[in-house]
Amino acid sequence: MRRRRSMDASAESNEVNLTPMLDVVFIMLIFFIVTTSFIKESGIEIERPDSSAASPRPEAQVLVAITPEGAIWVDGKPVDVHQVGQEVAGMLTEQGSAVIQADRDSTTGLLIEVMDRLKQAGVEQVAVAANRSTP
Repeated sequence: MRRRRSMDASAESNEVNLTPMLDVVFIMLIFFIVTTSFIKESGIEIERPDSSAASPRPEAQVLVAITPEGAIWVDGKPVDVHQVGQEVAGMLTEQGSAVIQADRDSTTGLLIEVMDRLKQAGVEQVAVAANRSTP
C-alpha cells in the first residue's frame, strides 16, 4: 500500500498548473488592447503633395479625402460635395478639427469648394494635409 500512495502523490506533483500562466497572458492581452493607439485613416489611398512648409498638427477629429477623380470621402464614406459641410459639422465637437487630404492629382477648385463648404457649415479649424519634404 505504501507504493500506491507514493506513486499517486508523485503523479499529482508532476502535473503543471497552467492557471497562473493563463492569468498573466490574459492581463497582458488587456494591457496591449488598452495601450494600443488606433490610427485614423480616410478610407481611401491618397497621394499627398510634398511641402517644405508643412508643420505638424494635432490629431484631427474628422478626415476629409479628395480623390483624383473628384470623389469626396468623409471618414471612410463617400459624400456629395454639397453635403460635405453638414456631414463634417455634425461629426465635430466644439474644439474638433477637420483635415482635408487632397490627392496630388485632384483639382484645386474642388479643394477650395470643400474648404468653403466646411467654413459655411461652421467648421472653424480646417487644415490641408501634405507630406513634409526636406529642402
